[in-house]
Amino acid sequence: MKDARLVLVALGFGAALLASAAPARAASSRGTGADTQTRTLRVDYFHTGNATTEMFALDRVAFEPLPWAGNPRRPFDDTNLGLYFFEVVDRETNRAIYSRGFASIFGEWQTTDEAKERWGTFSESFRFPAPERPVRISLKKRDAKNDFHEIWSLAVDPAGMFVDTSVTNAPAALLSLETHGDPSDKVDLLILGDGYTKEERPKFEKDARRMIGMLFGQEPFKSHRGDFNVWGLSPAAAESGISRPSTGIHRRNPVGATYDAFGSERYVLTFDNRAFREAAQFAPYDFVEILVNAQTYGGGGIFGLYGTVAADSVWSPYVFVHEFGHHFAGLADEYYTSDVATDNGAVVEPWEKNVTANADPATIKWKALLSAGIALPTTWKKAEFEAFQKEIQARRRKIRADRRPESEMDALFREEQTHETELLGKDANSGKVGAFEGANYQATGMFRPQEDCIMFTRDEVGFCAVCRAAIEQVIELYSK
Repeated sequence: MKDARLVLVALGFGAALLASAAPARAASSRGTGADTQTRTLRVDYFHTGNATTEMFALDRVAFEPLPWAGNPRRPFDDTNLGLYFFEVVDRETNRAIYSRGFASIFGEWQTTDEAKERWGTFSESFRFPAPERPVRISLKKRDAKNDFHEIWSLAVDPAGMFVDTSVTNAPAALLSLETHGDPSDKVDLLILGDGYTKEERPKFEKDARRMIGMLFGQEPFKSHRGDFNVWGLSPAAAESGISRPSTGIHRRNPVGATYDAFGSERYVLTFDNRAFREAAQFAPYDFVEILVNAQTYGGGGIFGLYGTVAADSVWSPYVFVHEFGHHFAGLADEYYTSDVATDNGAVVEPWEKNVTANADPATIKWKALLSAGIALPTTWKKAEFEAFQKEIQARRRKIRADRRPESEMDALFREEQTHETELLGKDANSGKVGAFEGANYQATGMFRPQEDCIMFTRDEVGFCAVCRAAIEQVIELYSK
């Protein structure tokens, strides 16, 4: 690791020279008549490594076309969420002026078997209100004890000659789907379409409005609807739909969304960060949901990056809200019986707020929400649940191996939902907050707050009390 740290320092030093060797010019205002509005600065960089090593290199620094839409009253992130954390520090005063926690595709890929066998490179970005003077960006990552340590440092001069100030045209008209106030006072959610042709833009708007209804039908989003603005943008695709490599379907769609991410058939991501950012920059946004024009069950969610959902799947209500929980509040998956592409290794305390390796009632992270008199660990019908899940997973693999119609998979999921709603909804501790063993892909040694939750099953139970509290904390960061 010593050699890797030297590489990081070298890359940061070279990037600093590139970003700052230029004459000064104004950077704090838009320069288009909106002189009191702070601009949005974006730093694109490459994140390269394998299962044990990571290094970084600057791609470019660019001004986005719209003013900064973030909450000026809360520049610092105190939620303690994310595998990574970045700070923007004024180089003259050495004081932090902005910070955010986040997760990344690289961070997830690093836990896969593929990362043990080869190196990979992913494009990522920092976005922040443009500073008036040169700054240093400090990127930090958690260790096994959840403490952050700096792994890369990058100097950026907003007046640098290589900072991109070019102007491009918006890929589509911006839709105001739901507006409750100025972007700086609200959580700004962008619904970004992918795989919709020009002729399908009316379908995109209809799909987007349907998704909004799904989200705001769930607490705590329902009670906080007035704290959000929702925008819609759908760059025209040459062909309808998105890539699904496992079936031989490939599309050059505008945002680059694809099924089969990390070899998981229903995992939908885009690995084209540049395309994603170049489209999204034409909307005020704090969070992004990529709405893909597809019917096959699928979606994904990366904290602080984006969420995805297949618009026409019969399970889109569940997938959208579940994956948005990952993206918006860094919620962990609470299930542990499905086939997954990651290997978490030894049991350590997760940073996510809805799972824990600590079942001590005196120190558990959701101590304040525990039900009165609840025993920890908390009993539930674990053995019965696992036996049923084993059967479901076997049938699921058989349907996919035989390339059976999607309707058969949907029918299997409905059967699963009906059984588990009955099993988990009528237990002695149903609805109580405790420590239920089995969570975060691990059957033992990891605990979730309630017996059932939308982060655990497809049952129509919504978010548990701990998840709701985590979501509300993020809402306050962007709207209060």
